[in-house]
Amino acid sequence: RSSLEAALAECTEALNCFLHNQFSESLEMLQPRKKAAFPESISLLIPEELHAEVCYAECLLHRAALTFLQDENMVNFIKGGIKVRSSYLIYRELSSFVHPDQLPAGSARIHLDGGIALGIGAFNLTLSLFPPRILKLLEFAGFSGDKEYGLRQLHHGATTRNLRALLCTMLLLCYYTFLTFILGKDKGVASFRKEGGIQLYRSGAIFLFFAGRIEEIKGNINEAIKKFEEGCSAQQAWKQFHHMCYWELMWCFAYKGMWKMAYFYADLLSKENRWSKAMYVYMKAAFLSMLPPGEPRPFGEDEVELFRQVSSFKQKIAGKSPPTEKFAIRKARRYKSSDYVSLPVPALEMMYMWNGFTVLGKRQELLQGTLDTLTQAEKQLHEAPASEYQVDDRCLVLLLKGLVLKHLHSSTEAEACFSAVHGSEKKIRYDHYLVPNALLELSLLYVAQGRNEEAVQLLRKAKNNYKNYSMESRTLFRIHAVLSKLKASQEENGADGASPS
Repeated sequence: RSSLEAALAECTEALNCFLHNQFSESLEMLQPRKKAAFPESISLLIPEELHAEVCYAECLLHRAALTFLQDENMVNFIKGGIKVRSSYLIYRELSSFVHPDQLPAGSARIHLDGGIALGIGAFNLTLSLFPPRILKLLEFAGFSGDKEYGLRQLHHGATTRNLRALLCTMLLLCYYTFLTFILGKDKGVASFRKEGGIQLYRSGAIFLFFAGRIEEIKGNINEAIKKFEEGCSAQQAWKQFHHMCYWELMWCFAYKGMWKMAYFYADLLSKENRWSKAMYVYMKAAFLSMLPPGEPRPFGEDEVELFRQVSSFKQKIAGKSPPTEKFAIRKARRYKSSDYVSLPVPALEMMYMWNGFTVLGKRQELLQGTLDTLTQAEKQLHEAPASEYQVDDRCLVLLLKGLVLKHLHSSTEAEACFSAVHGSEKKIRYDHYLVPNALLELSLLYVAQGRNEEAVQLLRKAKNNYKNYSMESRTLFRIHAVLSKLKASQEENGADGASPS
């Protein structure tokens, strides 16, 4: 057995240990080993060099992922993309070089194919999600973003017995349970679940987490909670993994309107996790503010004091604050005044930012409870004295109410809510993000009714007429996703009319 095959076998064994929650054993196996002797034959040297190139490109790919995740600013996406161009070029060259007639078949070849499939698939899938104007710049720099090709590569990598099969599987799961969810498209999860080696590691913490996400997206909140709790119990060595489960548990209880339980997980995150303490403190305050005024608060905490603390926890990652953190700080700013005006439904507003109303839409009882909460908030706003936030707050409640009504199949009432937000555009003082998002939601309502041309007009307006509002990149990504879907549908049907591009 060559040194290369031995190394690949050891890496496979270490990965298996990791996926079975045996983290210490896995780490021990991956400690630096004695340097292997230089291979006597050139036939051994070439595969080793190729595998080394794949490993190097993969490290650059991880760096790319961190660059893209640190901030949603479009300029940083471009910088990040150009920064990792060398990684993409390595994968592209390897893909064109490695053909069946150029290298002998065998276990090492299968692992090499899997590594290339991971890189090519990841790049194409990620870049395909970018709005056209960004993608054109990246294509000019030598990149390509073909979603279907990327998915095919990852599915190929996930369904062959190679070292990176589970990495391909996890990337696909991330795509199906996070990216498509945030973009408002939650199709394909059920069919994908049957693929790959997921069942082999079904007791592994990572796959319990993804199993919970799948149940959550389907609206099976109780089953999701069970999976996330099992994921926490499966291992104790990796606390950061617990935090991922806490974040999802927080939202699961928020969907159910169990604000104290949601607060409990936000509190755990604020004490144990360093990703964004400002966000966690904001969520604690948001959940407490959803409770009736006279109800005792856990640990004697006060939401007003928590809101006032949010800005003190501001942090910067590579010189930039996370967009969600900036949003939370801006929203909490109104509590700095002694005669502050309370936020109407901050927990539901943040739920919208994470596309949580898609989950609510799967359960009639959750929708009805949310509608009751919004109706009560609407009543309180009408009875409250006039303030500088009055129009903004009413428009927020209208946007969220429109979403609930849409899921309850009350299309006419939902349309009236979204149109009312758009009609108040000139009166909104702070929450300018509400108007493009109202247009986006109204366009989605039109798409569901088959009014595609009207939807395209609204999407173009939302994309072109509004700039520099909160969470702008997320809204633009969602708009791009809808326009792409409409364009694909139009091409498939050979329809004439307005072009969605």
